[in-house]
Amino acid sequence: MGRPVPIGAAPHPESAIGFTPVAALPTLDAAPLAIVINLVRSGQATTRPELVALTGLSRKVVTQRVDQALSLGLLEDGALAPSSGGRQARTLRFRTRAGHIYSALVGASEFTAAVLDLSGAVIASHHEDWSVETGPEPTMRQVQAAFTALARKTGLDRPWAVGIGVPGPVEFATGRLVAPPIMPGWDGFNVRSWLREHYDAPVWVDNDVNLMALGEWTSGTPRDGRDMLFVKVGTGIGAGLVVRGRLLRGDRGAAGDIGHTHVVDDPSAVCRCGRTGCLEAVAGGWSMLEESARRVSESPYLTKVLEKSGRLTLGEVGKAAVAGDRLALEMIDKRSRRVAETIANLVNFCNPGVVVLGGGVLRTGPRFVDIVSSTVHARCTQLVTAGLTVRAASLDHAEGVVGAGLLANAGLFATAPLSHWVESGSPLGHATTLQRLSAELT
Repeated sequence: MGRPVPIGAAPHPESAIGFTPVAALPTLDAAPLAIVINLVRSGQATTRPELVALTGLSRKVVTQRVDQALSLGLLEDGALAPSSGGRQARTLRFRTRAGHIYSALVGASEFTAAVLDLSGAVIASHHEDWSVETGPEPTMRQVQAAFTALARKTGLDRPWAVGIGVPGPVEFATGRLVAPPIMPGWDGFNVRSWLREHYDAPVWVDNDVNLMALGEWTSGTPRDGRDMLFVKVGTGIGAGLVVRGRLLRGDRGAAGDIGHTHVVDDPSAVCRCGRTGCLEAVAGGWSMLEESARRVSESPYLTKVLEKSGRLTLGEVGKAAVAGDRLALEMIDKRSRRVAETIANLVNFCNPGVVVLGGGVLRTGPRFVDIVSSTVHARCTQLVTAGLTVRAASLDHAEGVVGAGLLANAGLFATAPLSHWVESGSPLGHATTLQRLSAELT
């Protein structure tokens, strides 16, 4: 398990993902170059004297390793550091554009693909509506087409790694879908194997909400390192939990699948998973679309949309709510209260420091966050709510692709994989070995 991250400390992406952080690495003699690079990359060291102090290596050895990293293009010199009384040291920076990563977040009714630099910053992205029920092969081909378009746009066509999130339970060690309740035809499909056949790069796959939680916990605002419960509400409903800097995936990868918890004894509330009474069946976006279709005559706004386009979308329902449409507001508020009650139970159980709300529901305005916050504070114990923050996700719906990129990035730069490829200057051509070495660290 990862070391606890003190409140206020800068979190390590590797610790949240499950890879060994720098502070817990093996002896320095095993991989001094890799450790020097990672100390600079993580911000733990910014000058050569700091590297000497942190590693225990001699000044000569540190100088040699830094020069080697500079020649490989993985580090670069920065400005002079402030003087502490002696000669000013020159700062060191990790070259975040030395390589790039492809990432994608596939949801139930949409997906986003992106190219990221090695810090997790988005260079370019592509978003489109897409039903995951179309099936695995068409979906993966569509994602690949998006990567190809992004490569033409950016000129970045050889990714160092690929990270992808999908809306179902994932066997993390293999990248295989396991009994996904809302993904017909995907059970047993190996996303990693499919991508490895098309890209000479290591691939990491996880549940979509886990990656949203990871992206928000690592790169969101504020970054305080506290335990985080991330809840996504869109077409479906899911949760991701980061505890003491670690993602909680569960024994079979199904942790956080709250959309299929039983919340109502109503045989008419049939869920897409085949059961009745699930949270998604009464509060998911797809159930709201069904209700919108039945009651569209009650909404002048949605009636016009239907007459114009021939169909209703969650985006249009959200726009109707923002415009003050009474039916849209009624449906959203009803579902918000259902979700808020479930979140309150989760907060009482796991006592997070932060509850972050994400997904398409945020496009309906601040009402959802307000309802969840008031419900949680009304229903949870005073001890649990003392200091609790309830807020919207802060990365403008990019937290998922950022998290997918961070997952892949951490796999590349864990010490064992990095030590394998670092003297080549890039991991290109090492995908099979890197995949194996990273798997051994999770």
